[in-house]
Amino acid sequence: MDWGKVVYVFFSLMSLTSIAGFLYEHSAVSLFVAASLNLVSTFLKIGVRNLLSAELLASSLVADLHLIPAFIYLEMAGNITWAVALALGALIANLFSIGLVYIESSKIREEY
Repeated sequence: MDWGKVVYVFFSLMSLTSIAGFLYEHSAVSLFVAASLNLVSTFLKIGVRNLLSAELLASSLVADLHLIPAFIYLEMAGNITWAVALALGALIANLFSIGLVYIESSKIREEY
């Protein structure tokens, strides 16, 4: 078992579920947690050298660049509509990232 992969998939899933939690309950704390978890996930993906590592990092950066402005819109401007719209974009990016992890895992299993 590749524990490095376990850790970054864990943080990716935690970020994904935290975004879903924010979309259910529009709380600045849940959005902050989602952004923090996604940043950790991004940093963990920087050193990964897998088949789809560039795509995984790019999708994580996209989610970061949605969650950080979403938090700013929510806290500074008080605009919940923009925060939700940006969080939806981050949710889609994280779903794409999880899809890439699934594809990569199935490709690795085919090689064995």
